Amino acid sequence: MSVEIVRNYFEENNIDKEILEFPVSSATVELAAQAVGVEPARIAKTLSFYTKEKDAAILIVTAGDMKIDNSKFKQYFGMKAKMLAPEDVERLTGHAIGGVCPFGNPESTSVYLDISLKRFDTVFPAAGSSNSAVELTCDELEQASKSKNWIDVCK
Repeated sequence: MSVEIVRNYFEENNIDKEILEFPVSSATVELAAQAVGVEPARIAKTLSFYTKEKDAAILIVTAGDMKIDNSKFKQYFGMKAKMLAPEDVERLTGHAIGGVCPFGNPESTSVYLDISLKRFDTVFPAAGSSNSAVELTCDELEQASKSKNWIDVCK
């Protein structure tokens, strides 16, 4: 189970955070917001895209109320945004659809954090399954995800 990957990742990286597991699905922003009891914008959704070579994933963690701005994405990454096909998600991110998160990913995965998250004291990214989350400050998210950079690619 992918939540175990995240639990092990947290343990190996000395991240002392409780993984919240729900009796209901948190696979979408709306469902996660209901499960956690917060506004949807505070859900840190992880969007997965192909690299230019299509052999690895780029993960962008953004506020739940934001969408990728294709022109900003192209300007930053030098290519058109192409989301991972369902059959490639688990192989390239280490997690199944609904539980994709920026923790415990394959070495080839690059994680970026969108500045839209910075307006919140804490956010709730998934924790590897379609019924889990973890509460983190933006600084904690930056460290735990080993993100490459804070970027502005949303609207």
